[in-house]
Amino acid sequence: MKKAVQVLFVILFLLLIGLGIVFGVSKVLQKENHSNEEEQPPVEEIPVPKLQIIDEDSNSRPYAVMINNHAQARKNHAGLQDAYVVYEMIVEGGLTRLMAVFKDQTTARIGSVRSSRHNFLDYALEHDAIYVHFGWSPKAQTDISALKVSNINGLYDDGFYRDRSLGVAYEHTAFTDMERIQNTATQKGYRMTSEQPLLLHYSVDEIGLEEREDAILASSVILRYSAYVTSSYQYDEARKVYLRSVNDEIHKDAITGEQYYFKNIIIANVNNYNMDSYGRQNLDTVGTGTGYYMTNGYAVPITWSKSSRTAQTVYSYLDGTPITVNDGNTFIQIFPTNQTAIIS
Repeated sequence: MKKAVQVLFVILFLLLIGLGIVFGVSKVLQKENHSNEEEQPPVEEIPVPKLQIIDEDSNSRPYAVMINNHAQARKNHAGLQDAYVVYEMIVEGGLTRLMAVFKDQTTARIGSVRSSRHNFLDYALEHDAIYVHFGWSPKAQTDISALKVSNINGLYDDGFYRDRSLGVAYEHTAFTDMERIQNTATQKGYRMTSEQPLLLHYSVDEIGLEEREDAILASSVILRYSAYVTSSYQYDEARKVYLRSVNDEIHKDAITGEQYYFKNIIIANVNNYNMDSYGRQNLDTVGTGTGYYMTNGYAVPITWSKSSRTAQTVYSYLDGTPITVNDGNTFIQIFPTNQTAIIS
């Protein structure tokens, strides 16, 4: 009996020792695990890439400024590089005018500014932009009132100045800047914010068109609007942008001296015709049509559709999918259907 008690005591002793060892090992493991957790560096949050051409989080209202594209005015162009979208359209006499759309910029000189033509309203409205011009055609005047377009007119409003030192005709000397425009818009009580979605779908990641079956090489683009105006682009492969020229002359900013360049080019073929004896033009901006989208040295055929004057134009691939453009500025060429774009 005494021997059995001794054996039982030994067994209990060994069991206690075993439990102690297990407990000790467990504590050591817990300590090591805790130590490893402390030694691991914190996980760094990778910032989400954001668009550079425009602040998607901003709800400030854009400004659409009419730009004089007469030969005398063109050599004094200023500020167009700051626009995130620029339009070109045929007007009377075979000339063209531009409309530059700005958002959240502090551009110190913009111009020269010229009078409104009613067709440009259709594109200013699709950006919900405050429309800036110096004078207007009779149709533009009527439509601005009928469509209740928020506008700043140099004939009546502050926000402009004349630069008589340029040595050109008086009508080519009107300029503005973003501070003047914003101050005038505020004085006129215009809404300064907008919930309008962006016109174009942008990609933060670089996209190319060369893999598409319908893509064609687009190193050179020639757009002959008339006998008086031919716009053209040459692709700069190193910078991955299109360099703009007009009538075989470099189109450059008079202040910076830099040739204007664009990441994306959209060509929208739109029918135009005379609407009066003066030769002012009407354009079929509402409806559907064809065109091209080009970026990074390639172009693809697209379609455009616009359901009303105030609706946004939808640019789509031929399968109906809306196009996505690269992060960067875009030049939209509203191009006559009776002319042919030369892309090579």
